[in-house]
Amino acid sequence: MVRLFNTLTRQVDAFTPLNPPSVGLYTCGPTVYNYVHLGNLRTYLFEDVLRRVLEAGGFAVKHVMNITDVGHLTSDADTGEDKVESQARKEHKDAYELARFYTQAFVHDLDALNIQRPHVMVKATSTIDLQIDLIKRLEQNGFAYLASDGVYFDTSRFPNYGRLGGQRKQDKKAGARVAVNPQKRNQNDFALWKFSKPADKRQMEWPSPWGAGFPGWHIECSAMSMHELGEQFDVHTGGVDHIPIHHENEIAQSEAATGKHPFVKYWLHGEFLVLPEKRMGKSEGNFVTLSELPKRAIHPLAFRYLVLQTHYRSKLTFSWQALEAAHQGLLNLWLTIDTQPATPKIGCAEFEQRFRDSLDNDLDTPQALAIMHEMLKSDYPWSAKLQSLEVFDRVLGIGLGNQAVRQHFPPLDDSQSAAIESLVQEREVARQQKKWDRADELRQQINQALAPFHRALQDTPTGPAIKPRFRH
Repeated sequence: MVRLFNTLTRQVDAFTPLNPPSVGLYTCGPTVYNYVHLGNLRTYLFEDVLRRVLEAGGFAVKHVMNITDVGHLTSDADTGEDKVESQARKEHKDAYELARFYTQAFVHDLDALNIQRPHVMVKATSTIDLQIDLIKRLEQNGFAYLASDGVYFDTSRFPNYGRLGGQRKQDKKAGARVAVNPQKRNQNDFALWKFSKPADKRQMEWPSPWGAGFPGWHIECSAMSMHELGEQFDVHTGGVDHIPIHHENEIAQSEAATGKHPFVKYWLHGEFLVLPEKRMGKSEGNFVTLSELPKRAIHPLAFRYLVLQTHYRSKLTFSWQALEAAHQGLLNLWLTIDTQPATPKIGCAEFEQRFRDSLDNDLDTPQALAIMHEMLKSDYPWSAKLQSLEVFDRVLGIGLGNQAVRQHFPPLDDSQSAAIESLVQEREVARQQKKWDRADELRQQINQALAPFHRALQDTPTGPAIKPRFRH
């Protein structure tokens, strides 16, 4: 049985969906005003493992993700600029064009990391009517009020506000994370709809019963998820930073509108990827994107491999040294597998069971990887190991059973090897004669010849060697 840590109950709960074997899974997607960074991608990787584990367990998962292309302001206090509008002005682009560009870049990163695309990916701008209808329901139920700058949710009417994060309303201090907004009746109230300011020249705004404007960030997720998965569904995920505000607000507005409790049965949250000094983030100005990996000859799946080595509920400290080590470890694993002449058949049953048990225990990927490496060192024949690796990779997703991934390292034929070896020997002679310019020319020539095979010449303590090197 799958067991998952539920933020709502603060314990590891047995997973029993509302309508088995169907599972409704909603994952908070990106705000598409910039490239996602490795910290964001760590969250999407944990969610991908979750989906793969559930599917491997026989559940039929419907995976829905939002694309926030409007309404996410630069402040959690419902003040400041809309991130998409603001960035569009900086880049001198149409806001819709900007959102499409960064959405495509996000999907490209998902594919590069072997993250399964959601079954449904919905843009906030395509569901404005749904969001307005949901605000109307809240207004009819007495949970919404009008202020001069928009429509707000009245948290004083929702007695359980704060339970996801384990906080009472009176313990949530205004100004601790957000500035005090005099427009609000209560310090924790949040915007459902924001009015366009007369002085603003917004590209994204819509008419509403309350005035022209745009939706608040939180309302989109409730509207989209309930439209696609029903007013109650199984699993909602995101980063830990979403717990105290965004997900708390989702619960309040959803349950206030429908009267159904709970809105979501299981809430799962992934921890931060951090730098030695602080967390990685766009607001911190220190984020690293996936596109930087190939520039350092690091395969994107090395980041996936690195992430799997730390439990999703533990902080992961990022360094290039750790990522390069993961890259080399993954290359060694691929090359070891590729050198085996055996045909996969009849896997290692005991290791497959232990592997499954570790993942069923709140997605314990570090333990699952340890079991995989233990199997590789075992006395089982390679035919059995290869079969089990294919089973493992249905969850790990690091190319253990996919020859297409390892085609980054196609073999050299005899004539190619002989020609390159001749160049290597010529370079060694040039080095011995201290003809450094000629040695550098030969090194460049050798690496150009090796580039299609994703290999490069490296000087080692024991002499020159040809090593696998991935380049995008």
